[in-house]
Amino acid sequence: MNSPINIAPLGISNSEVVALIRASLEEKFSVPAKVIDLPIDLEIVKSVERGQYYSTKLIAQAIKLTSEYEGKVLLLVDVDIYIPIFTFLFGEAQLNGKHSIVSLCRLHEEFYTGKTDNNLFYARTMKEVFHELGHNFGLLHCEEWDCVMHSSSAIEEVDIKGAYFCKNCLKEVINYKV
Repeated sequence: MNSPINIAPLGISNSEVVALIRASLEEKFSVPAKVIDLPIDLEIVKSVERGQYYSTKLIAQAIKLTSEYEGKVLLLVDVDIYIPIFTFLFGEAQLNGKHSIVSLCRLHEEFYTGKTDNNLFYARTMKEVFHELGHNFGLLHCEEWDCVMHSSSAIEEVDIKGAYFCKNCLKEVINYKV
């Protein structure tokens, strides 16, 4: 894997978290990570009934705008995302594809307790970024709790799972051909 990872923050005001993600991706994957600007209007995919944003439709918009970009495209949002069959999502990705999305909304500790914990927020964010990119690299959910590819349907599961790929999943990521 040597193609870049393009990070597209949509409505993210926290430049520190974007810089952290960029640096972590470059360090862990040894590829350039670039921040790109995509003209995507989040409000177009907002469900008034749910008060959430339809992640699959956000990815569809990104697909139309990123054909000239080499490598993966990671959308970052700080709004609550969903697909119709789930109450909410931390992220979504195209399996063996180019595009993924991670929502920071429910990764903030304030969402649950009202207390700020930036270290916990950053740890959760990187777990979900690696998880969704893992799907882009062809990985399915892993049964190992110490693997970032373990499925998480609640924040407690994000906190419990490992911070990076297990050795079997990492081997697949390393051998992935873009």
